[in-house]
Amino acid sequence: MAARIPLLVVIGPTASGKSALALRLAEELNGEILSGDSMQVYRGMDIGTAKPTAGERVRVPHHLIDILDIDAAFSAADFVGLATAAARDVCRRGRLPILAGGTGLYIELLLSGGPAPTAPADEKVREALYAFARREGNDALWARLAALDPETAAAAHPNNVKRVVRALEIYELTGRTKSEQDKAGRFFEPLFDPFVVRLGGERETIYARIDRRFDRMLSDGLLDEARALYARGLAGTPTASQAIGYKELLPFLCGAETLETCVETAKRASRRYAKRQETYFNRIPADLRLEIGDGSCETSVNIVKNRLTARRSHVIIEDKGEPG
Repeated sequence: MAARIPLLVVIGPTASGKSALALRLAEELNGEILSGDSMQVYRGMDIGTAKPTAGERVRVPHHLIDILDIDAAFSAADFVGLATAAARDVCRRGRLPILAGGTGLYIELLLSGGPAPTAPADEKVREALYAFARREGNDALWARLAALDPETAAAAHPNNVKRVVRALEIYELTGRTKSEQDKAGRFFEPLFDPFVVRLGGERETIYARIDRRFDRMLSDGLLDEARALYARGLAGTPTASQAIGYKELLPFLCGAETLETCVETAKRASRRYAKRQETYFNRIPADLRLEIGDGSCETSVNIVKNRLTARRSHVIIEDKGEPG
């Protein structure tokens, strides 16, 4: 069996400082960064996804960023395949792959050995579920899922109708919940030897950082970016349309709501997303936990470096074949 691919993983709720820490770690540890964000793959979605700047991407190579147009679908299975290939390539060149991001489902599946086999689809079942949502409301549809599959429902916002419908469709067609199928399907030998750094903090601290970051995004031109994306058809896209921070601004851009109302809706959605991220992060064993606000970024970098040095097995190796 070939050695597993070493992977430094930086996870934490939105606005927790993952990108800044990963950037400095990459500079210190001869690394390259793999984005673990489901929306940074899309070209043009820059400000609202807190995408690394052009200057930061010059300082350190980044992967899985700006690889798709907004009308393309992107799934967890797509991410696992692309992230695995990128990590293997980085490792072969004698550098350390560093995964940084907050899309917990994607990261959990990557580290656990890959996503479960894809369940079948049925347009009639799917349309019936969408019709129920239109008739009874998104909350009522979500309540159906919560009664059948509380674990999947906890990770899905009621307004993410696409995800809720898919989970209910899986149950309707197979008689098994999505969470049951996910657990049963993770039978592949994991490819990675991860060292997981988890950022966290008091909920009030996280929420305050989320609010301040969204205000900065607005100052940086988020409204103009959103307006341009909707002109390109963002509202009708299969995956990109779910990006928090853009969809909440649409009512203002259409003249249906005030900017203040839409901004507060976006901040609230981001805070709820941070809570849902915890569902996935709690299932990922952390090798090191860092509290937000406990020292500077440089202090955190030194702590991580010292822990990696102590864990002598976690060194950069040449990947000579397919692990597993």
